[in-house]
Amino acid sequence: MKDVIIIGGGIASFSAAIYLGRQKLDTLILASESGGQISQQPEVQNYVGFLERDGAKLVANARKQVEDLGVKIEEGTHIQKIKSEERNGQEIFILEDGNGFKYEASCVIIASGKKPRMLNIPGEQEYMNKGVTYCAVCDAPLFGGKDVAVIGGGNTGLDWAHLLAKYANKVYVLVRSDIRGAQITYEKLKSNPKIEFIFSIDPVKITGNSFVDGLTYKDRKTSEEKTLNVQGIFPAIGLVPNTDFCKDLVELNQWGEIVIEPRTNMSSHKGIFAAGDVTDVLEKQAIIAAGQGALAALSAIKYVESK
Repeated sequence: MKDVIIIGGGIASFSAAIYLGRQKLDTLILASESGGQISQQPEVQNYVGFLERDGAKLVANARKQVEDLGVKIEEGTHIQKIKSEERNGQEIFILEDGNGFKYEASCVIIASGKKPRMLNIPGEQEYMNKGVTYCAVCDAPLFGGKDVAVIGGGNTGLDWAHLLAKYANKVYVLVRSDIRGAQITYEKLKSNPKIEFIFSIDPVKITGNSFVDGLTYKDRKTSEEKTLNVQGIFPAIGLVPNTDFCKDLVELNQWGEIVIEPRTNMSSHKGIFAAGDVTDVLEKQAIIAAGQGALAALSAIKYVESK
């Protein structure tokens, strides 16, 4: 049994692990994949003391710190369920992955982050990884010379359009209502002849054969349906918390985020802490996630040592 199990492989998780590793607590990180959202950012300009700008490099540095402290990281682990039970007068937590394998810990830190919000239209599931992708930073080079569509007018959608324009032949940016991202970025993209904005749309369906070949959308003003002949589709319509596995054990807010006590980052269930974008903290920033990870770890140390 571990002292602490951390769920997640992003900045909040690694930050927590550094504090726990330095304190010599027996700690294990369980992650579906390593990196988190910041690893998908081509430029990081607001993380104090980090001048290299590459988000993946920031995560790699953090991971090395964790590994140098002897904390084990298990990737490819999808936790499906977490429950508690009393054993010898002490509460322990049992975590179960998708294969039915179980892990036990005295304390848990949930730093599982968020996942892309789905469009939930016909063809999306069928063509996932066959032209439908949720990470332009990962996959942009694969669409060299092709026509692609980005769906979403937030900062992520604008950043992806900027990146894709370096590779693709044409980039359509489909926006349901108004631009929500940085106006300065939008103004810059408007002047790029490879980028075209289409407003007041609702995605209808994705079509293709073995690979995506079209996106049908509805004009919200005229109700007319139109089809773009594209070979790549990049939904960028927001994120949802990875909290399905713990929803029966901790309090969630209306958006599915874990409600925490801000002085300790403890959830509504004693012994379960949370950090990063999976929590109800108002601002979602990498540097805040790192601070939350540290706070969750410090609180977890006190909790474990008090048992």
